[in-house]
Amino acid sequence: MKRPLACVALSLLACATSAQTSPPAMTLQVDATDIEHKVWRATETIPVRPGPLRLLYPRWLPGTHAPIGPIARLTGLLVRAKGQRLEWKRDTLDEHAFTLEVPGGVDQLQLEFQFASPLEGPVERITATPDLLGVQWNTVLLYPAGAEVAGITVQPSVTLPAGWSFGTALEIESRNGANVRFKPVSVETLVDSPLFAGRHYRQVELDNGKVPVRLHIVADQAWQLAATPEQIAIHRALVTQADRLFGARHYGHYDFLLALSEHFGRIGLEHHQSSENGVRPVYFTEWAKTAPGRDLLAHEYVHSWNGKFRRPADLWTPDFNTRMQNSLLWLYEGQTQFWGKVLAARSGLWSLEQARDDMAVAAAWLDGRNGRSWRNLQDTTNQPIVSRIQPDWRSWQRSYDYYDEALLIWTEADMLIREASGGQRSLDDFARAFFGVEPGRVKPLTYRFEDVVQALDRVQPHDWASFLRQRLDSHDGAPLQGLARSGWKLAWSERPSEFVKAMEMRNKADDFSYSLGFEVDHKDHKLTQVVWGSPGFAAGLAPQATLLAVNGRSYKAEDLRQAISEAKASGAPIELLVRLDDFYRTVKVAWRGGLRYPTLERIEGTPDRLSQMLAPK
Repeated sequence: MKRPLACVALSLLACATSAQTSPPAMTLQVDATDIEHKVWRATETIPVRPGPLRLLYPRWLPGTHAPIGPIARLTGLLVRAKGQRLEWKRDTLDEHAFTLEVPGGVDQLQLEFQFASPLEGPVERITATPDLLGVQWNTVLLYPAGAEVAGITVQPSVTLPAGWSFGTALEIESRNGANVRFKPVSVETLVDSPLFAGRHYRQVELDNGKVPVRLHIVADQAWQLAATPEQIAIHRALVTQADRLFGARHYGHYDFLLALSEHFGRIGLEHHQSSENGVRPVYFTEWAKTAPGRDLLAHEYVHSWNGKFRRPADLWTPDFNTRMQNSLLWLYEGQTQFWGKVLAARSGLWSLEQARDDMAVAAAWLDGRNGRSWRNLQDTTNQPIVSRIQPDWRSWQRSYDYYDEALLIWTEADMLIREASGGQRSLDDFARAFFGVEPGRVKPLTYRFEDVVQALDRVQPHDWASFLRQRLDSHDGAPLQGLARSGWKLAWSERPSEFVKAMEMRNKADDFSYSLGFEVDHKDHKLTQVVWGSPGFAAGLAPQATLLAVNGRSYKAEDLRQAISEAKASGAPIELLVRLDDFYRTVKVAWRGGLRYPTLERIEGTPDRLSQMLAPK
């Protein structure tokens, strides 16, 4: 009888010879109770056949678009067969791969190892605190090479600290105290289904219909879980507005994982049926002050359609150790950035004014991107592979610009469609046609550049290929044409909006980017960034210098603001005393433009299409 295709692909597993019999499942048990040491202990069983075996530790992680599997934190690896220890050898050309020889008569291996999660930030994200934890299954998993991860079955289980509750997209098979056994899934689904757990936990039903949507909240302290009915209604409206946008769901259920913590690492990471979201602990309790970044859940939710269901062909890989390519991140992330912000406004996560303020900040920052002269937007899609560390000279080196610059590009596309169709169509029609196809399908549906162009053309005939390539490949200025088409333009105010003030509080820095050209950290007054080509740059300032004094007086943000205002009238340079390493020096910054903070201003005599785009459906 012909062997099943899965057996041919997975030659190293103990495949059945009958087409009616599935290959045996792996098992994975994770003990996540050691929160004092922040060490997870993993035990695996893997069906095998005698002969050479290659085990892989996930390297290319979906959603990160980069080879950042934390192999250095895998430790204590022991492999046994029938109680006897087997020696393994690391591949010298691939540190994420281990090879060994399976003896005759052996059909199963037992693996033991630990994942030593980070003890302190900020270089690495903290995933465990005394009150909450996150388990990303890729960190506690080895899998056999030779088959698509969608075709390898694994039964996972986890042991949590006593009394803790959890949220995950995995479905529970059984529970015995602190030990939870989940239903078998593919290795692909397992890695795509992280878990948040905590001492303080709350679950909120956002949609309890046939395809449920749930919000799982863990927090440093119990009082931080106190979302008001109005706040819950806004999050339910997010689900409703996404339904009206896409017209179909591509998941069996969806689970928002939300950590409210000062100590658990901040995160926003998409998965097909869930998302990892880490925010400040006052997300609910100081709602009026937390508007910047409140589009996070909307952004990650959109990824269930854009990125997880509809996926760029060069980002789909058969396993987690095949190289990914990021050429279409301007749609994967860029249009998700667009829809995340639009849905934040449509649902009420943002007011209309807050949504405009956010767009003003994005437009202003990108308008000052001098690095566009040498590095086009298309090349920034390589940034996750080039380096995940923010560059020192962000305005010149450029970084993850395909998020917000694509926000402006897709805003322009929306406005172009509205204009050409007399208001009858918009980018909403593209979203429904492109992401809403095949309702109920969960398996990824891939696309290429030509598919995007054709889908846009079906909504509104236009030379979309040239439209996109011009904005992706050129070295022109920031794409602000969409704002003009929307009836608004980038303008400047001497006073920051409440949204900008909240951004400064969130970033813990005073922002003088659009005047002198730098930000100053609240804690130790370091220059966290200096804009390339700005007045501060021209005076010789660089990131990491400490600002000690302004015009002979100890630095205070209000004194620097006053000095900038006075220099506008007097024309005199502003004297700054700075320290870098052990060296002190005084620099004179010439700037007569006064204080400048970004805002959007209406263009008289034009229709307000921006408000139309952001209005709830």
